[in-house]
Amino acid sequence: MPFWAMLVAQFIVTALAVLTVVLGFWVYVIRPYLDRKVSELIAVSEEIEPRVARGVKLGITDTIRELPENAWDGTVRESTRQFLKFGSGIFENGLSSLLGGAADLERRKQQGRPSAGKADDESTGSTSDN
Repeated sequence: MPFWAMLVAQFIVTALAVLTVVLGFWVYVIRPYLDRKVSELIAVSEEIEPRVARGVKLGITDTIRELPENAWDGTVRESTRQFLKFGSGIFENGLSSLLGGAADLERRKQQGRPSAGKADDESTGSTSDN
């Protein structure tokens, strides 16, 4: 056998041995390890959403439980009272309770006129005592 043929044969045998060892290491060591880790990550990721939801619910209930009773009484009762007063005003008086009645509009016009009238009088140069 010539020298170059023996060198090529040695190269092929060495390459096959290295590939066999690397492939065996991949198949029997690395691949099962990666599969275990991926399955653990999937299991943990499936538990995240229920844990977060449970934690939020617990946090809210703890916060509500920690609030003093008088804070709920004052806040809820006062805002409910204001809402009921506003609603009954709209029901009884219609939109005029929200926008104002005719007397309110007239009063606003009266209050707006003197300041506008004075500005007009000053621009024309005449003075008037009210």
